[in-house]
Amino acid sequence: MRKLRFLCLFYSYFDINTICFLEAVLAKFTLKQCCQQISIGCLAIGSMFGPLLRRSILQGSASRTWNCLTNFTQLLWCKLKYLRELRMPRTRRKHYASHSRSRSYEAKRRRLDDGTREESYRKRSRSRERDSSEHSWRRRNERSKRSHHRRSPTSHRRRRHHRDESSPRSPPEQSSRARSSVKDDKDGHLVYWPGYVMGARYKIIETLGEGTFGKVVEVKDLEMEHRMALKIIKNVEKYREAAKLEINVLEKLADIDPDCKNLCVKMLDWFEYHGHMCIAFEMLGQSVFDFLKDNNYQPYPLEQVRHISYQLIYSVLFLHDNKLTHTDLKPENILFVDSDYEVVSVYNSSKKKHDLRRVKRSDVRLIDFGSATFDHEHHSTIVSTRHYRAPEVILELGWSQPCDVWSIGCIMFELHLGITLFQTHDNREHLAMMERILGPIPYRMARKTRTKYFYHGKLDWDDKSSAGRYVRENCKPLLRYLQSNSEEHRQLFELIARMLEYEPSQRITLREALKHPFFSKLPSQQRLGNDRARCNGEGSGSRERSHSLSR
Repeated sequence: MRKLRFLCLFYSYFDINTICFLEAVLAKFTLKQCCQQISIGCLAIGSMFGPLLRRSILQGSASRTWNCLTNFTQLLWCKLKYLRELRMPRTRRKHYASHSRSRSYEAKRRRLDDGTREESYRKRSRSRERDSSEHSWRRRNERSKRSHHRRSPTSHRRRRHHRDESSPRSPPEQSSRARSSVKDDKDGHLVYWPGYVMGARYKIIETLGEGTFGKVVEVKDLEMEHRMALKIIKNVEKYREAAKLEINVLEKLADIDPDCKNLCVKMLDWFEYHGHMCIAFEMLGQSVFDFLKDNNYQPYPLEQVRHISYQLIYSVLFLHDNKLTHTDLKPENILFVDSDYEVVSVYNSSKKKHDLRRVKRSDVRLIDFGSATFDHEHHSTIVSTRHYRAPEVILELGWSQPCDVWSIGCIMFELHLGITLFQTHDNREHLAMMERILGPIPYRMARKTRTKYFYHGKLDWDDKSSAGRYVRENCKPLLRYLQSNSEEHRQLFELIARMLEYEPSQRITLREALKHPFFSKLPSQQRLGNDRARCNGEGSGSRERSHSLSR
């Protein structure tokens, strides 16, 4: 009744053209619809719109008139909101703007949820249609069986004998049942269970991990009678294409290094299973990140930091020598060959005893080549996981192999201290952390970037904001993280600092890093390739590799 009174109030205000229009609209649509639109939009239908609307009504196009009213309503509503905002105090105006943005975000999220729900409904209806067609096919098959049985027992026996002979070759009923049993969830993951057999060869034992690309499961090869890790990619086109690129890289690496002497993970097989790309790898242990997390983020001993870092540098150098950049180096992509551990009791500064895990063998392998890029290929603007992303990538200045060196520096810091060096999810805050830890970003990089993070060559950052206080309280210059004045610790931080040079051209190369004094105390049995021969006096210097990869 309130809306009706509101409507009648404006009846007395408008001219005869507008009243004719309102009567026509009331005759065409329901009273509820009219109240909803006219109670907001009647102010927009003044005398200037009267002739236009009357012409539309006389032509009998009430629906077009209704659309016109709706558009005027939306326009007026925006103007009224703007006028209302101007009349507000400045502080309340900011609160109102943020509130309206949050409401629009919620409406957008509801629309996305509705779209996802409709998509699931469509998928469900398609599956029902498949099930119903399969059910009708089975009913027809049963009817034909009964009719044959009624017709002639001998013909029935002949058919049964023929069916038994063809059973090993997957009869129509069994193959149809097999097809209907292969299903995906709403995200595109393959639906499976322990004991599920893929391609009549790989029997799934358990799930090892999950990511945006898909899932990794432990499987048993029924032909070779050994276990391996199977990476099952989502049934989504972009992940399928990325998996094909990864397979191509792994095949090229296997051609050059069939024995995996350069510590890249070994691919054993690959195949496509009902839209899912599947890649079989050798079975490895936990990632260095998962082991760190399970150990309550207690850092690795310095000897293990040295060994893991040495292997990582050696493996990535092999990629760089073959004109390949990994672009996604992080602790999650470094796996122990064997993550068995022993428990060691230690005492902290307050003389309290607590147990720590120490991995028995620190041999590692490098995995996940889905983002690896050859030098001659197109380079995406943004690469690397946020915490390990180089400044030239953030500033969109172009990147090459030195971006891997930056990532390795961040990883070495994390292995040594158990914390992430740049714990952020925002570009501007990330750059502020870099300046807090490593000093100001060079003017040349600030001037050259097209991003809007700098003003007259300086980072546009408010130190007095809440984000500024967070950076100031949680970050400090790199050398202040040094926990010991021993020579080994100083050498480690010197190497990290050279890996975290802003200018890619000034950053240390991985070949130079292997010769850094920090690795001089690495035992000879832990050294690899030509480096081991040089250490044992059997050779002088490392020989340049002449081969290269290309897609």
